[in-house]
Amino acid sequence: MTVRLIATDLDGTLLDSTSSVTQRTRRALDAARARGIHVVPVTARQPIGLRAIAADAAFDGWALCSNGAYAVHLGDGRMLFAEELPAETVRTLAEALRASITGLLFASVREGGDAFVAQHGYAEIAGHSDHKRDPETMGGEPLDHVLSAPSLKLVIRHPELAPAALFETLRSLGLTGFEATLSGAPFVEVMAEGVTKATGLARLCEHLGVDRTDVVAFGDALNDVEMLRWAGHGVAMAAAADVVRDAADEVALSNDEDGVARVVERLLG
Repeated sequence: MTVRLIATDLDGTLLDSTSSVTQRTRRALDAARARGIHVVPVTARQPIGLRAIAADAAFDGWALCSNGAYAVHLGDGRMLFAEELPAETVRTLAEALRASITGLLFASVREGGDAFVAQHGYAEIAGHSDHKRDPETMGGEPLDHVLSAPSLKLVIRHPELAPAALFETLRSLGLTGFEATLSGAPFVEVMAEGVTKATGLARLCEHLGVDRTDVVAFGDALNDVEMLRWAGHGVAMAAAADVVRDAADEVALSNDEDGVARVVERLLG
């Protein structure tokens, strides 16, 4: 196939288990860019989390954050689009979920990912790796304030319940008007209705003049499924769940075995 764009998830996919970019991975990405191929990180992270590894991966072009809700150019800060979850939907969802589960905590990602508005108590159960930011910077706001404004991503977590349990409860409520997913992080992630990594990638490819058949996408988690199905060639990582593998055209070696780099090397010939 002709490859014009490589779209890659980060955690569990491009990055190894220490959240690092290996030398082999960097060489493969550089080789792709040298041939004029766009290399686009497509992640649940915000720009603050991308900046932590941008130099190691040489990411300085377009990136998709918040599971496809937000497109930003890492080089000059341009925004291509931002799809926000309306405040009314946020409140309705939170109220319905809180009626089913006690002890929930919420956080709202706003202002291009720069603002992280967390409920009182959220920072106490969060670690730096959860959002790639110091929990001490998350503050602690009344729930009404967290739910009062549109969000690029609403984060829902519980001190004890697993994200999968929260996700299934949310799905069982039969609510509409939003898109919920899991990324492997210890919380449920909610975006605007219809927003996925695939829809974000489709909009970016239209902007760049790249056909989907010329896109190779890599991922490992539930939030990657739509992207792997949409791309001309979808690649799941070795540790991916069956639903992710089923969405892909190929299963690569693990992120600790330079799985992405090996596939890119092969495709480049």
